[in-house]
Amino acid sequence: MNMIQTSLQLPSMPRQILVTSALPYGNAAIHLGTMLEAIQSDIWVRYYKLMGHECYYICADDAHGTPIMLSAEKAGISPQEHIDKMQASHIADYQGFLIDHDNYHSTHSDENRELVYSIYQTLFDNKAINTKVIKQAFDPEKEMFLPDRFVKGECPKCGTKEQYGDNCENCGATYDPTELVNPYSIVSGATPIEKDSEQYFFDLPQFESFLKEWLAAGHTQPEISNKMQEWFEDGLHPWDISRNAPYWGFEIPNAPGKYFYVWLDAPIGYMASFKNFCDKKGLDFDQFWNADSQAELYHIIGKDIARFHTLFWPAVLHHAGYRTPNGVYCHGFVTVDGQKMSKSRGTFIQAATYLKHLEPEYLRYFYASRLNASIEDLDLNLEDFQQKVNSDLVGKVVNIASRNAGFIRKRYGNILADTLDQPELFAQSIEVANQVSELYEQRQFSSAMREIMAYADIVNQYIDDKKPWQMAKDESLTVETQQVCTTGLNLFKQLMIMLTPVLPKIAAESQRFLNVDPWTWADLNTQLLGHKINNFKPLLNRIESSQLESVIEDTKAALQETPAAKEDDKKAQATTSDDSNAAAKDNGYISIDDFSKVDLRVAKVIEAEPVPEADKLLKLIVDAGEGRTRQIFAGIKQHVSPEQLIGKSVVIVANLAPRKMRFGLSEGMMLCAADGDKLFTIHPQEEATAGMQVR
Repeated sequence: MNMIQTSLQLPSMPRQILVTSALPYGNAAIHLGTMLEAIQSDIWVRYYKLMGHECYYICADDAHGTPIMLSAEKAGISPQEHIDKMQASHIADYQGFLIDHDNYHSTHSDENRELVYSIYQTLFDNKAINTKVIKQAFDPEKEMFLPDRFVKGECPKCGTKEQYGDNCENCGATYDPTELVNPYSIVSGATPIEKDSEQYFFDLPQFESFLKEWLAAGHTQPEISNKMQEWFEDGLHPWDISRNAPYWGFEIPNAPGKYFYVWLDAPIGYMASFKNFCDKKGLDFDQFWNADSQAELYHIIGKDIARFHTLFWPAVLHHAGYRTPNGVYCHGFVTVDGQKMSKSRGTFIQAATYLKHLEPEYLRYFYASRLNASIEDLDLNLEDFQQKVNSDLVGKVVNIASRNAGFIRKRYGNILADTLDQPELFAQSIEVANQVSELYEQRQFSSAMREIMAYADIVNQYIDDKKPWQMAKDESLTVETQQVCTTGLNLFKQLMIMLTPVLPKIAAESQRFLNVDPWTWADLNTQLLGHKINNFKPLLNRIESSQLESVIEDTKAALQETPAAKEDDKKAQATTSDDSNAAAKDNGYISIDDFSKVDLRVAKVIEAEPVPEADKLLKLIVDAGEGRTRQIFAGIKQHVSPEQLIGKSVVIVANLAPRKMRFGLSEGMMLCAADGDKLFTIHPQEEATAGMQVR
């Protein structure tokens, strides 16, 4: 091995970092939407560990609440048995996707009970807990108070039927379950009655000034901070932290028949899981959670639970004398082929179903290629998923190793050359790594993948230019051939180190192939010269369409006939009726359903050139902000010059099916305005960035 002097950027001193992701509920299996958050968190933590920081990833099952109690009752088992079975399946799913939790625990634990009681007592002693009598929905048959989501009826604002007791999915109105028209209990079907009940409340309004300052300090994304301002405009209200028996959870001290609401003890579960980890590993819990802690704390969560983590949770921590998070970072939802995940369509894909047919790193890479620091939704377009993985991972990265390893084995006994053919290419990899490191830090994973794949293109072009398969036929080029292949394998190593947070299994197999110890980010400085490697074995196979079809069919077979599947599809459908859609089409119009399928995006033109064989076409290479460039053929040659387009933003149809043309594959459509035969290009304002949705 040879060490070279480079400008690789490494941390001056290690940081202490604690990362958590939202706790999956102990009443449902893990699906690919849930897995987005775990993969995002795992990539971030693996990057920090690769850089040499002391970083821990903590999670647990959210194991309390009425739904768990009722599911256990229906299955004829105890709630404890139910959550134990569900936790085992969750752990198996996470491990299947190579999620490396440092500790995975449960909110139904001794550590959580002790912390919940301690924090509650502090809040109570400091007069942050009050009680008051409120009216609640009560099931007269089951003799139990009903949580909001266990009451359904007609929306009191717009009249839409089958709405839950907290908000209307049609008009967006929020209300109390007692306001529903024609309500019924989803537990028994009985009509709920109103019943007075004394409940415990956390006095959130007294922390308004603190919360405004905390949000203004940049601890979450601007979109989330701005959204939370709506709660201040309406006036903060005390937060109900109690529920009535029967309930599965922790009973409130000195309050018989009252239990802590799951949203009080669930976030404390982050602390409890870390406490369990500290006790096992001999770490100092207070060093991470004391109010004056210098360690860093980050929560990665879905945008749907932002208010719990950016209002209630910081206020509870602050008043209980603990530190608050450095960052609460939210992500969007996962759609499949542009639509909500659907059980009957086979796109509500559970983690276990996916893993029966596909490698976990396919999804890890695809998610990474689409993830950024925003709260935008991520679309798992299955055709794009297949093409992206096959093109980038198989066609670009793994291909580099396979194109060079055979020559080193056959002609040089698996011994690499003592020098590189082009050391400047290795130096360039250091520059790329520095950029990628900054992007990983900022959670701009899609941009990081774009930089890595652009460098992979350079490496493949180098191999194409050198043609080692031809050089190997010339005995006078024996030394040169070994140097070229050695260069290719060293550059493959550089790419794999950069991809290690995303592809940990392939990285480990690459280490075995290259005959090196588990690497760190600092190993980007190391050249493998005069070094013996092992025989190359295929690292990854292409995704076949039949595999995707099997995932869909298995999902349909398992779920499409269940009531839950029908309910899921009903929610996914637009509110426009079939009759109104048909009438719209008869009048020459398209329905809102049709229009909603069109995904218009801002794209920046990177390259533009005429297609010599076509009178009207320009070939455009555009960045649509999705972690890769697209090639689009646009019939505008007679109306605009290529030079006028380069660097400009345009509008494209992003979800148009790719079309094979004799000039190449066209992966979208660019929009123009027309006046007779004249076309005019449409350019969004400069503030519009690539990938932004056009509405």
